Amino acid sequence: MTLFEREQQACKIIDSMRQELIGIAKYLHENPELGQEEYKAVAKINEFFESKQFQTEIGLTDCPELKTAMRADAVGIHLVKDDTALADTAGAQSEVSTAEGITVTDVADITATGTVDGQMDDASEIYKMAFLGEYDALPGLGHGCGHNLIALMSMGAAVAFACVAGSNWQTTFFGCPAEETIGGKVYMAEEGLFKGYEAALIIHPGGDNEIGGTSLATHPLEVTYHGRSAHIASLTDSGINALDCAVDLYQAVKELKKTFPPHAIVGTIFTKAGEAPNVVPDTATLRMTVRGGTVEDLENIILPAIKKEAQRIADEYEATVDMHHYEPLFKDMRQDPRLLQIFGQTMMEFGKRPRVLPDDEADGSTDVGNVSYEIPTAQPTLSIGSGLEAHTPEFACAAGSDFGFEQAIKGAKIMAITALRFAHYCVNTNTK
Repeated sequence: MTLFEREQQACKIIDSMRQELIGIAKYLHENPELGQEEYKAVAKINEFFESKQFQTEIGLTDCPELKTAMRADAVGIHLVKDDTALADTAGAQSEVSTAEGITVTDVADITATGTVDGQMDDASEIYKMAFLGEYDALPGLGHGCGHNLIALMSMGAAVAFACVAGSNWQTTFFGCPAEETIGGKVYMAEEGLFKGYEAALIIHPGGDNEIGGTSLATHPLEVTYHGRSAHIASLTDSGINALDCAVDLYQAVKELKKTFPPHAIVGTIFTKAGEAPNVVPDTATLRMTVRGGTVEDLENIILPAIKKEAQRIADEYEATVDMHHYEPLFKDMRQDPRLLQIFGQTMMEFGKRPRVLPDDEADGSTDVGNVSYEIPTAQPTLSIGSGLEAHTPEFACAAGSDFGFEQAIKGAKIMAITALRFAHYCVNTNTK
């Protein structure tokens, strides 16, 4: 079977699951669950994969943060056995033919009208492909980041890839919890769940079609000062004002930011600042979202400077200070150039010409970055509405719209074809 035929069949398989996939995405949208509480979502997705004869597991490892994580493995499941299964693929062909005027180069030159079956799945090695799904929602906004559509796309792509990739390819759908809070993929990476995979694929819905760019590394920090309480008008004991310490740190960080590397961001709030104005506060707490362009900048320059200044201020006031990270380290995104090239080519074939972002352009942070430090990873953006901004009521509405669902079906096809083309590359370049 040629690679082109596999791509056609993958699209046909996704089309055959269209209503089922959209039904699950609608269910997730109508039943939004916060991170680490996604029990309905996991049950529904698990049921879907069991119906496709995948081997499933919920609550990966003994790590408590992964209680709503899941995986579905299609080891040895290949529903397309021979060319007789390829009849009547015309409905899918129109969506994967090469767009006019596109120059195909290098890795993306795998549109494959002549590729023979042996070049894809008769190699001596076993390869593995990962598809990353998300399903947590936002407080008060529901699926204002479109994770219900991320689930749809990765579910459809995983099944289609497993059916047509060939006997040397194993397929895993990873259900990744709590992207908006603790970052389930952080713990999944730490537990070694992504080791041994050739690549991890995910598409994020957005307000434009984009490939490339990066994400900011982030490691949120909480700083608590402990002083000594006293009456504000006492003539014998002025106490130690913890709030003064916190305010000084707030001001000092504003100045420090001028010395930080490019792309550094620090946002600060006070979460505890005293109980009564006539009492010297003995405790004051700040929470900071601290972000850098790279893990190295964040961990070796930005955070050490803030912590050093926090300690200096405590010493100056004769107070004590506690510092801890209240969320884990989200690493910056390292997009794999080969995957990006194939994604970009495939998106154009579907009429989704993407904007190519500079390598250092970052918009927010994601735990997908931690996966990208383990294996080749790419996360393009697929538009579900022009100019939409994530984490807004408008985005939540679009994530539950008919147009959003149809775009996600196309996204599943784009991801499946990208995975097939990258699989062809892996086998033919012997990446093992």
